[in-house]
Amino acid sequence: MKTYMAKPADIQRKWFVVDATNVPLGRLASQVADILTGKNKTTYTPHVDCGDFVIVLNSDKVALTGKKLTDKKLIWHTGYIGGLKEVDYGTLLQKNSPKAIEQAVKGMLPKTSLGRKQITRLFVYKDGEHKHQAQQPEKVEIKGVRI
Repeated sequence: MKTYMAKPADIQRKWFVVDATNVPLGRLASQVADILTGKNKTTYTPHVDCGDFVIVLNSDKVALTGKKLTDKKLIWHTGYIGGLKEVDYGTLLQKNSPKAIEQAVKGMLPKTSLGRKQITRLFVYKDGEHKHQAQQPEKVEIKGVRI
């Protein structure tokens, strides 16, 4: 029996829609990362970009459990001397909730050129509307939501 290795020309990409209402951020990010990398397919090949497109709706309504709204912080550096910045997730979700989801998903993707290519297929919107109706996306339920 031979092992199947996907080729870039053989990849069939689909579009999926995920509703983030009352879903914990980490659970949402891990399942979206699986779709972006293609790990939900039987034809998954680690060195080939075989993932799908994902649209995340209602990013304002994503849930954080425990004290993460006040204690968890997003930290980045501007590149200038003394340019270390941080913002807590409570403020980040109020001002720019799509960035919180994008950063969580980006942290679960490979830190290579393959991961940088995969994150470009993620689209996050604050409300329940998106502009990708022409692609006929399929709805995906997030597994294991208990809030």
